[in-house]
Amino acid sequence: MDISKSLFMQERAKKRIPGGTQLLSKRSEMFAPKLWPGYYSKAKGAEVWDLDGNKYIDMSICGIGANVLGFCDSEVDKAVTEAISNGNSSSLNCPEEVELADTMCHIHPWADMVRYARTGGESMAIAVRIARAHTGRDKIAFCGYHGWHDWYLAANLAKENSLDGHLLDGLNPKGVPRVLSGTALPFQYNDIASLKQIVADNKGELAAIVMEPMRSKEPDPGFLEQVYEVAQENHILLIFDEVSSAMRLNTGGVHLLFGIAPDIAVFAKAISNGYPMGIVIGKYSVMQSAQDTFISSTYWTERIGPVAALATINKHKRLKVAEHLKIIGDLVQKGWKQLALKNKLNINISGMLPLSHFEFEYVNKQEMMTLFVQMMLDQGFLASGRFYASYAHSSEHVNKYLESLDYVFHAVSKALRENKIKSLLKGSVCHSGFQRLT
Repeated sequence: MDISKSLFMQERAKKRIPGGTQLLSKRSEMFAPKLWPGYYSKAKGAEVWDLDGNKYIDMSICGIGANVLGFCDSEVDKAVTEAISNGNSSSLNCPEEVELADTMCHIHPWADMVRYARTGGESMAIAVRIARAHTGRDKIAFCGYHGWHDWYLAANLAKENSLDGHLLDGLNPKGVPRVLSGTALPFQYNDIASLKQIVADNKGELAAIVMEPMRSKEPDPGFLEQVYEVAQENHILLIFDEVSSAMRLNTGGVHLLFGIAPDIAVFAKAISNGYPMGIVIGKYSVMQSAQDTFISSTYWTERIGPVAALATINKHKRLKVAEHLKIIGDLVQKGWKQLALKNKLNINISGMLPLSHFEFEYVNKQEMMTLFVQMMLDQGFLASGRFYASYAHSSEHVNKYLESLDYVFHAVSKALRENKIKSLLKGSVCHSGFQRLT
């Protein structure tokens, strides 16, 4: 398979863009260096074409989970095109931002007000700013991954591996002011004791508890309820980060399924099917504190984001997209399990059905994953240890994928037994976390 144009673009990028791309999770080095195409010319449904014209079925990250309906969804794109034809921005505000606020508060009856941004990370920064403004406190207890901003990376100032286990290991806090050390305090999911210890050690100093209500695993019975109680008893705001989890198991935030009402919830990614949009919703008394600090940006008032979000939410709800995502995710997870067993491979499967993950349980697991990605590319698939389901994924896509998966798992298993994994690699081994590119 010729990917010469794609590889040439990667080399061009590294000369002009630190790290070669704007998103760590899209670096070719995270999949199969020198083999992963990296750049696309066209994307539609569940298919992607690289710069050399090669077509792939995307059974991997699907726009890092942003394209919940699939790439280039006709309904969302039509709404966006109409918005552009009527002017994306002007000296006045677009009415769609009010319509979207009503929609979000209707879906989440506990919420009264909204603020907008255009990315998940900055939306989380807004939520934390509001919490600090409302409480007059500085410290944040958190678990999970919440973006690149100073408030979050400050956790690694006190201890370099504080963020390990929260999605990406080795995140470097260089450039984050040292004075923020001790302001972001991590606890582990489903470990209520670790949270209670943080609260006890920082009595009266915590502005918020920030967490993903669900990601790689379901909450233990009573865990979220206990988190809520800790927050209430200590007058700490509870912020649910729904950037990754929302729109997967229902239309709206996954916290609705558990019946826990936070003070603030944050949305991005799947809320607008690949168009930039971030939404912070919250209770009236809390959100009004946004007026006591400075939170403002020109491009938070453009029209495309709210229009795309409205179109995505409407289609998602009308077509019961979440049910389809769960079906497709279940087929993939069952396929992983059955074919790993058949081919005598030990793998660990995790994640909610629409956001599925697997990893090889061997010392040389990174080499094995690189070989897996390499061989699946040869089969015409963008594939990795992650599968993010979209509405565009069909049972036919899954069947083709599992047929190729069986072949590749067999080859990887054989190479493992014969100690030939590394010798079969056409490039270097994929990265497992944050790693500087030279």
